[in-house]
Formats: sequence, C-alpha cells, structure tokens
Amino acid sequence: MKRRAFNPDVDVRPWKGGHSPYDILKEGTIAVLAILVLTLTLAAVFGSPDEHAVTLQNWSKADPVDFATTAFTELNGTSETATYGQPYNSQSGYVQNIGPLHLQKWVGVHQAINTTQDFVIGPLESQVNQPSLTAALQQWRSASSQQRAQWMNSYANADAKMTYVSGSVVVPTTNAGPVSEFVNELTTMARSGALDQALLGGKTYYTTNLTKPLMFLADGGWFATLADTQHLTGDQWGMMNETGSYPGQAWLWLYTFWYQIPPFNTSANADALVWGTMMILSAGLLLVPFIPGIRSIPRKSKVYRLIWREHYQRQEH
Repeated sequence: MKRRAFNPDVDVRPWKGGHSPYDILKEGTIAVLAILVLTLTLAAVFGSPDEHAVTLQNWSKADPVDFATTAFTELNGTSETATYGQPYNSQSGYVQNIGPLHLQKWVGVHQAINTTQDFVIGPLESQVNQPSLTAALQQWRSASSQQRAQWMNSYANADAKMTYVSGSVVVPTTNAGPVSEFVNELTTMARSGALDQALLGGKTYYTTNLTKPLMFLADGGWFATLADTQHLTGDQWGMMNETGSYPGQAWLWLYTFWYQIPPFNTSANADALVWGTMMILSAGLLLVPFIPGIRSIPRKSKVYRLIWREHYQRQEH
C-alpha cells in the first residue's frame, strides 16, 4: 500500500530533540494564588460598582410625567414594545433581517406581549375596592374600537401639556373617556410598587422572568438617560462596561467593536448584521485547522521560535 505523503500542516514528526523539566502543578498553584491575592486586593480597594435594581417604582417617582406619557403609549399601542415585532408580537417596527434572511420572523412570536392588556388593563383589573376605576374599566370594555380610538385621539392631543400635581396626573382634556383614569391610576400603582409585582405575576410564587417590566422601562425616556449616564449605551461600548466608568466584560470587545464602525453604527439591522458577522468569524476560528494557507501561518511565520526562544538559543550555542 502506498504511504501518504508527509504534510507539514497536519502531520507531526516524532520529537527527537531535548527536553526540559516543567512542574505544571507548581506553576498552576503559583498562578492561582497570584490571581486570588490580586482579586481580593482590588475588591477591597475598589469595592463593587453595582447599582441597585431599577424598578417602575423608581421611575414613576423620579419622573412621573415620563412614566405617565409612556403608559399612554402602551395603552394606545404606539410604544416601541407594542410595535416591535417578533418575538413579542406580529408587528414590524423593529424587525431586523440579514439581506433576504428574515431571522426574526422565522423565530416567531414566543414571548407574546399585548401592551394594552398586559401593561395597562390587566394590572388595573387587579386593583380592588376602587369604584371609580371599576366603572372606568367597565366603560372601556363596553366601548367599540371606534369609540376607544376617539378617546385616545383626544388624550393624545393634550398629553404634551401633561403635568403631575399633588399626586395626580393632570391632562387638560374632557373627551378622553376612561383614559385619564387609567393613566392616573397606573401611575399611582407604579409609585406604590404594585405595578412591578403585577407585571412579574406568574403561576408560580417565585419568578425570574423580568421581560415585561424591562420592556416597559425601555419604552420610556428615563431609563435611556440612566444608561447614558452609566456609559452603558451601544455607542459607549456599553455591553462590555460595568455601571459607571468601570471596565467590565473585556472579552466582549470584539462583539461591541462592530457597533462603533460603519455600516453597523448607522444600520437599522445592526443587531442582525453584527450577529451574522460574529457567526462567520466564529466559524472561521473553528475551521482554521482545515483552511489551507491560514493553518500554515504559525509554521511559516516561525512564531514558535519566539515562544520557545530559550530552547533555540541553547541549540544555537
């Protein structure tokens, strides 16, 4: 049988040179101890940069007008979440594609959110012993979609003049039906902390699904201002930062890098494009041993002589 020719890129010749003693346990122990001491020292000096959790209660107390304005957009279905698209609903406002590949649509709606019902009507229905709110909800249920649209339009025409006075949301309109009651009561509910719990409410006592309160928060302007202050937005390399100016997940630099350069930093499909780019780069890294030319770079560049320079210096002498 004819033997296959030796290929220096994939075949390895038996080592016939010298050997040097190396105690991997000793080296590993020293490295672990050095990192442990460094970690504990830095933790003691700088502490933790983590901030307290941001809640709807924080938001509604810090900026009740922004909260109430956002609550109205949830009710009339014009917020970012309401128009987002998959996986939350069947809209198309923020659907991203990679050329002809409609990845977001292929995933489908698997975390369904109806902002009118889930963010406003549903939480309000959980309130008890409030006759005026009960009457407003009944008025809403019995109204036609055309009537609801008229109420929404009346409120929308006046909400730019919204104020928060003596614990109530004030909007100068008299033709908004129960909408004014809804927005005011939802704001009151948020300021008490009850809305946070209502949006977390599930079938189990404990829950870790924070999707709804997070989406509600993201629809307003206050949350974005916090992110900008803490250097966490996309154009601030936010994904690899801790809160404030602290460096965080440095290994995410390659992913975050693409958001800072054209065409990614101006594209409406930036998330999909960056994801696609990273998948290609990751596949390329995995396939390096099988790509002719690329796999030869370490051998032809002789970088190994730099790594094992002491060995080669001994050989030359």
